[in-house]
Amino acid sequence: MVKHSVVLILTGVPCAAATLGLLLAASPVSGNHNDPNMMTFPNATGQMQTFSSHGAIDRDHPFFQDLGSNGRRCVTCHEPETAWTITPDLVQRRFDESQGMDALFRNNDGSNCEGALPGTQEESRSAYSLLLSRGLIRVGLDIPEHAEFVVESVEDPYGCAFASNDVSVYRRPLPTANVRFVSAVMWDGRESQATSTIREDLMHQANSATRGHAEASADLTLDQAAQIADLQIGIHSAQSRDNGSGNLVTGGARGGPSHLSREAFFIGINDPVGMNPSGDAFTPRAFTLFDEWMNEKGNGLSEYRRAIARGQEIFNSKPITLTGVSGLNGQTFASGVTVPDSFSGTCTACHDTPNVGNHSIKAPLNIGVDDPSVAPYLPVYTLRHLETGERVKTTDPGRALISGKWQDIGRFKGPTLRALAARPPYFHNGSAATLEEVVDFYDRRFIIGLTPQEKADLVAFLKAL
Repeated sequence: MVKHSVVLILTGVPCAAATLGLLLAASPVSGNHNDPNMMTFPNATGQMQTFSSHGAIDRDHPFFQDLGSNGRRCVTCHEPETAWTITPDLVQRRFDESQGMDALFRNNDGSNCEGALPGTQEESRSAYSLLLSRGLIRVGLDIPEHAEFVVESVEDPYGCAFASNDVSVYRRPLPTANVRFVSAVMWDGRESQATSTIREDLMHQANSATRGHAEASADLTLDQAAQIADLQIGIHSAQSRDNGSGNLVTGGARGGPSHLSREAFFIGINDPVGMNPSGDAFTPRAFTLFDEWMNEKGNGLSEYRRAIARGQEIFNSKPITLTGVSGLNGQTFASGVTVPDSFSGTCTACHDTPNVGNHSIKAPLNIGVDDPSVAPYLPVYTLRHLETGERVKTTDPGRALISGKWQDIGRFKGPTLRALAARPPYFHNGSAATLEEVVDFYDRRFIIGLTPQEKADLVAFLKAL
């Protein structure tokens, strides 16, 4: 097993859930009967699998146990069938099956406003509308005492009551699979420690989530926290079959979770700003999964496989003028490299981890997803710089809620890209309902000029991850 000096992204969402009986009904393991370490689930574009490199997953594990006071479990927001997160379809199904009583629907973080007390099912649908429609969990954070800014005003469509230094932000639960590849814990990196290991950070975060989101009255035991950490470090999820191309591990392709579990990783691997401790140069060809399909000949199946391979090539090599990205352009990194205010790169300039696609170093970025126009269904905060008087409107201050720094407003970590097809919607705020919308966002934001064919090929590639 690769030694990891990286911290885990456990998403900042609760370790807790509904009754185990409802959970099992909602998440049947169709499984690979020849491999007890493999879990198999269908999805809209094919099939996703999870491979556990630490052995078969035991449903009596603490990850699936009720360790809090409100019925939640880790698996409440990290369901195997949706790549170890939740999706609106799954949330709506749980609401209907439980008549709104599933443990997911708790007013400490599941409702639009804290402490909501709906009386009828229709009132519950309204009170939990962001969870039902976008799969968003509310995260309440205080502005740091040392912050360079204050909240000047709030435009809130839900009429929630806010304290003067309190901010409620709404975020997608990040997957608890593929976490051994991550470089920062949670969207805003608040669980990342400079000197701790991935296992230590995961143990700490599991306890924080259980105490907070599951409203536990006592800390996890060290053994419980360690078991939860070890489970997650060992699970790898990826699309294994695509409706258009068939098996993603045939004809020389290396899709699926088994190949993923063997990918090398260390902090800084393939880093483009000189942070690779091995000294190896950055290569934009970060994805090589479908190289063998580029020239495949044959019927319609082969044509779709070629489309996936073309999409991979676009992701690796299509020139993009990267400008106006806070946290990247104009940033000086610990290596001494200063990134220009504008430069020509590719998707892999940021999604650099080989065959995974996340940042291989801590590099929270603002690509504009926090702009109120992107997610008009969210509250808008007007922030004012205490010294300059500058103002900015945002739906989520991101990393700035942890660091207190003006420059960190709207900055978020990049998630891993594997098993994307199983876990819509996308971005931290669920603003892109489909992968087509993700591609359109980037095409507009960076004025790439993708043709309809290039967009289709990119989507085919992303769905095959």
